[in-house]
Amino acid sequence: MHYLLLPLLSFFVGIIVGLTGIGGASLITPMLIFVFQVPPSIAVSSDVVAATLMKIVGSVKHWEQKTLDTEVVKWLAFGSVPGSLFGVGILHFIKRTGEYNLDNILLRLLGGMILLVTVLALVQLLLLTFLPKFNLPELPKFDLETNFGRFLTITLGGILGCLVGLTSVSSGSMFALVLIGFFRLDARKLVGTDISHAAILLVFTALGHLSLGTVDWSLVLPIWLGSVPGVLLGAKICQVAPQRPLRFIIYAILMMVSWKLVNQV
Repeated sequence: MHYLLLPLLSFFVGIIVGLTGIGGASLITPMLIFVFQVPPSIAVSSDVVAATLMKIVGSVKHWEQKTLDTEVVKWLAFGSVPGSLFGVGILHFIKRTGEYNLDNILLRLLGGMILLVTVLALVQLLLLTFLPKFNLPELPKFDLETNFGRFLTITLGGILGCLVGLTSVSSGSMFALVLIGFFRLDARKLVGTDISHAAILLVFTALGHLSLGTVDWSLVLPIWLGSVPGVLLGAKICQVAPQRPLRFIIYAILMMVSWKLVNQV
């Protein structure tokens, strides 16, 4: 393993995350697979553990600032945490039976998830850029004061949590779309709620992946070393950098990465 190259590249990924808000798992996991030739099962598990620290640090800051909706975090987590553990359980089953190649399955799942998240985010960005007055039909708002609203929140959290447990992708990106679409959170609380929920989700997902025995600490520590200061620097640059051109470039890269993952032999 290139112990100098990994933290250096993780530093640049961290800058992109801090600068654009695009999830680190969509970038770091493919980087581990393609650049460092890490098997997908180890790349996914190691990235889950590496991402957990960044989310926890961010969630503590937002908790102190009271820039999060605790009720949304709580009810989403009631669904997403069991869902993620179920996803990890599926990986356990595949690994134990040995009937299927876990790495090949993860390559395609990972590529599919990155492609889905990227397409949704790209469509949203294109609409905001070229059709700012175009009004999409509003999604129903989940009312957490009713049992039905809580049931819907838990169910949706469970489905997305399972996908996070399987691939490590979308602990932030996909749930951010849910927070915007179904909870109408304002910008001040959106980021804090998203990060705080992701921190809870990834803690349990990381524990599940640790039980798989596919976490490589020689990957996790260099990623921490590079990505944490990178995120902090990216957040500073974010105040002056043009967001939309940067996002278009990153989304284009992610589209190519996801296509390559899906079509791996």
